[in-house]
Amino acid sequence: MIKENTFYPKSGLLFLLVVAPAFLLTAILSFVQASESRSDGTTGFFVLLGLFCMICFLFTLIGLMAVSPNEARVVTLFGNYKGTVHKTGLWWTNPFMSKRKISVRVRNFDSDKLKVNDQAGNPVEIGAVVVWKVIDTAEALFEVDDYEDFVRVQSEAALRNMATQYPYDSHEEREGQAGVIDTDVIALRSHTVEIAAKLKEEVQERLDKAGVEVIEARISHLAYAQEIASAMLQRQQASAIIAARTMIVEGAVGMVEMALAKLSERNIVDLDDERKAQMVGNLLVVLCGDKNTQPVVNTGSIY
Repeated sequence: MIKENTFYPKSGLLFLLVVAPAFLLTAILSFVQASESRSDGTTGFFVLLGLFCMICFLFTLIGLMAVSPNEARVVTLFGNYKGTVHKTGLWWTNPFMSKRKISVRVRNFDSDKLKVNDQAGNPVEIGAVVVWKVIDTAEALFEVDDYEDFVRVQSEAALRNMATQYPYDSHEEREGQAGVIDTDVIALRSHTVEIAAKLKEEVQERLDKAGVEVIEARISHLAYAQEIASAMLQRQQASAIIAARTMIVEGAVGMVEMALAKLSERNIVDLDDERKAQMVGNLLVVLCGDKNTQPVVNTGSIY
């Protein structure tokens, strides 16, 4: 496996301001000397010298390269990796060296909406956003064919694999009640932090060989597939109604218990079991009903 190492080029300003003008000036003077008629036979020499200096001048310009912030240049010579230049500025290298530009900026990848089955087998639509950057330019260029396409394919594969390991929601059947929320079950919808950490781990494991660091990975879209969306919406509504009714009944029973205890403690009225049952029924109807009750006033004896 090829690992990144640092390449130290020569200053480009020195070659641009000193060496290149020197070759150009020498070439011009040589052509001027060659253009003058001479009888000593040195015309050919000055022509060759001028051509040589012109070629050196062009080669000097070819060897120049500029490195911008958050950019790197991967240097190879005849197919052999020589190193990577990260330092910004104008540099000069051997003109025969290949200098490939690669960005080390932070990038976003927004996956398509994928249709997968969750842990319970329910079809869901899921998408993710992956924030990544190149940290090893040698691995990114030489270990994979196209590192950007590699990031896309492997991120979607990791998202599919992760989605199959967890249920969409943390509802389960328990104690004869449907739709009870189990907080111990990690679900795609309710445990966003845990799911994001798991997704980042999955993606990073697949992209290590490409010299890519995953900074963040989060789910950007999550929904049931269209064929079951309506049924699951009804289930969620039923679960919410059951949870609300459970809370109301628990509160109503507590209020009835408190009312009977206060009446008995203060000796306001002495009720037998039948009257207590009637009172409990009336209070539960009033407290648990989803509509306003119509009171009936009894003006006669309590018996």
